[in-house]
Amino acid sequence: MTAVATTTADVPRAGLLGLVQSLVTGLNGVLAVLSALAIATAGGVLTWEVIGRYFLSIPSDWQDELSTFLLIGATFGSAAWTQARRGHVGIDALAHILPPRVDQVRRLLADACSLLFVAYFTWKSWQLLGEAWEEGQTTPSAWGPPLWIPYGCMTAGMALLALQLLLQLLGSRHADPKPAHLA
Repeated sequence: MTAVATTTADVPRAGLLGLVQSLVTGLNGVLAVLSALAIATAGGVLTWEVIGRYFLSIPSDWQDELSTFLLIGATFGSAAWTQARRGHVGIDALAHILPPRVDQVRRLLADACSLLFVAYFTWKSWQLLGEAWEEGQTTPSAWGPPLWIPYGCMTAGMALLALQLLLQLLGSRHADPKPAHLA
């Protein structure tokens, strides 16, 4: 297994799909930077909590929720960027032993199954977002931030990931069947 991408995914590069992919790539880049900033901010918030609580005797109850919200946003916000680089955990051992055409079919099937799962997750996230918004749901803490914030991050991130996977599936018909390690 690998968690580090060595090649980019098969994506459309010309025509309307190429234009859509260019827009998605730009949005992915912005979200990747915002995700990195969110992770750094969460680290800073949690560090402050430790210093404030244990060294300065200043307890607070907002830092856990804020850090959780930031990490949810970072996780879902960077998912499509990671997918565009084939950076999600995958099994590369098969790519090294399968003939190029068979490996291309394997990647196509993996992307199709991933798209089905992500589309379902997106749909369920939309439902959670709608309920949280309509019912005015908040967390049970004294701070009580609205739950539409993390559900909105989940929904937007998964929708963008679904779009990225769809573009990869559509782009795979124009792809070089020889994997990068054999090229």
